[in-house]
Amino acid sequence: MNALARKMNETQMAGMQTTTGRDVRNLASLGETASTSRVLNLSQVYLSSSKDKDYLMKPFFKDSQMNKAILVKHTLRSNERMLFSRHRRTATKVILPFDPNDLKLGGRSVFVNQIGFDSFARTYFNTDDFNQNYDVQVLKLLDALPSLDPFLVREHLSRSGYKPATCYLKISPVDVQQMIGFANAEIERLVITAFGEALQYRSVKLAGKILSNELDKELWPLKSTLRMTDEEFSDGIFSWRGFLYFKWRHIELQDEMRKVLEGLGNYQPYNTSEDSIKEYLKEGRPRLARGIAEAIKRVGRTLAVYDQAYAALVEQKNPGPFRRFLLDGPSLFYELGENIGILGHIGSFWKYRMVQSGPHMRLSAPEFADMLMDFEDSLLNITHHDSVAF
Repeated sequence: MNALARKMNETQMAGMQTTTGRDVRNLASLGETASTSRVLNLSQVYLSSSKDKDYLMKPFFKDSQMNKAILVKHTLRSNERMLFSRHRRTATKVILPFDPNDLKLGGRSVFVNQIGFDSFARTYFNTDDFNQNYDVQVLKLLDALPSLDPFLVREHLSRSGYKPATCYLKISPVDVQQMIGFANAEIERLVITAFGEALQYRSVKLAGKILSNELDKELWPLKSTLRMTDEEFSDGIFSWRGFLYFKWRHIELQDEMRKVLEGLGNYQPYNTSEDSIKEYLKEGRPRLARGIAEAIKRVGRTLAVYDQAYAALVEQKNPGPFRRFLLDGPSLFYELGENIGILGHIGSFWKYRMVQSGPHMRLSAPEFADMLMDFEDSLLNITHHDSVAF
């Protein structure tokens, strides 16, 4: 029996579930198939980076087993909602693999802030003052976020004084592959500016390096163009990667939201006899549509600040605004990540509930109204600023 299994048995983890059957198969494939916004796979980071200095000096969690966990933003099934004392549709699931080298062996899991989570934290971390425990505080901060986008996570944790190493915060392999074409087109003009037209063919290769944080000698001309120190360049590339990711997600989300907006206008639930529900649907559908459209525009306005700084570099050959933007831009990650995270939740839950379930699972009017109210509440809780300047 390995160390984690012994720890589980000895402390009798309150509220923890064992992953079996289909869940084990899903766990084994998370590292290759999961989206960046849904999963933070610390188990994979442990396998790839556990000997790195930053990994050791700036751990994500203090507990060594927790630092091999897989965190998932999970859409709650109907039987899982009773695990919480208040209504919610998504939760942060902590999966502790029995062996990070072989996820097929499964693991155990618990939802952050589920009923019994305090008992779990008190027992697992062997402390009565669990609310002051470093790892518990990090878990609760993560649970407050709408997604696990690494750039949103980094900014949110940093605001509370937690600064894990950047090796923990990466774009997932599946998203990197989907982003390559977009990122290549995005940086092509900059490659010409930094390397010259004779090296234009490098753009695809360099896009991959920027997305995966491989800061080798091939990127040195870019560091020279931007007049950055090694540390500034490392931070700047992380920032650039974040804006490339958010810009790509913004494009993807526009297509997803078009499908949601079409469905809002066309979907016909059954059991529409209750007057108050009919009245809400009449007023709520267009109000929600306006909220979604405004959130999309808000993301676009924020990303326009990046576009302006980028244009100054590639069109005016002025590196100053883009350099300054890369160093200061992460202050926008929270707003961008929150907006995109909420829109992503709306898109994924709509697809899960309205598309994948099929026509035989048509919602009743109360169920449909309840879902729309959840979407509206999510949009209302977004924090945003009217203007951004650097």
